Amino acid sequence: MPLRVAYAGDRDIGVWVLDHLLARGCVPAALLVSGEERASHARELEARLPHLAGQVFRGAEFRTPEGLEALGALELDYIVAVHFPYLFPPDALRLPRVGVLNLHPAFLPYNRGWHTASWAILEGTPAGATLHFMDEGVDSGDIVHQREQVVSPADTADTLYQQLKRLELEVFKEGWAMIEAGPVPRKPQQPGAGTSHRREELLRDEVRRIDPDAPVPARDLLRRLRALTTNTPAEAAYVELDGVRYSVRITLHRER
Repeated sequence: MPLRVAYAGDRDIGVWVLDHLLARGCVPAALLVSGEERASHARELEARLPHLAGQVFRGAEFRTPEGLEALGALELDYIVAVHFPYLFPPDALRLPRVGVLNLHPAFLPYNRGWHTASWAILEGTPAGATLHFMDEGVDSGDIVHQREQVVSPADTADTLYQQLKRLELEVFKEGWAMIEAGPVPRKPQQPGAGTSHRREELLRDEVRRIDPDAPVPARDLLRRLRALTTNTPAEAAYVELDGVRYSVRITLHRER
């Protein structure tokens, strides 16, 4: 009997994973997408499921009493979340028969939360992708499947993140095959293990500001610049020279 799922996603990786589910014959019974102010790929996701006109929840609609009641009536096995920017309250976590799955661009338990590629470079922690169950913590639920990504000395946060998204798709494909075959693997994360970061941490001055007069080893300076070269200019490192602030983003090329 096909699994009954609701799909909660955004970003290009959210579209890729939905395409894989559809190719496997798993057609979601409901779709959760970001609100207009935060969405990047909501329209692409909705276009793939035109028959769900009455079962599309935008923004935080799924967390309202009416939204929870409507999702509960679908008798779901899973909710599958891929880069979905809203937290699931306890009532929503309890709706599916098995649980809520989340695809995260990190090698859990390292780098729970935000800016996983940046912190993997900054702190030298493992990078990777993980399919896991959600619980009431942040990226702390049981692991279904994961793979590690080798970080090159030439990687910036942006280039590493692009690799992690491709790895996420492979991890999801492999993990979903395990789920379909059953029984579902569940590896608990050890309490207190790993690392976690909030969204605003990368924007702190003590992280982004480069002291032009500080004697810093080139390797350490490069690591910071690599970690702060994301796809968002506002997250770049900066240096102040003669009262003028300059953003610093870098590209590294391996010479043969």
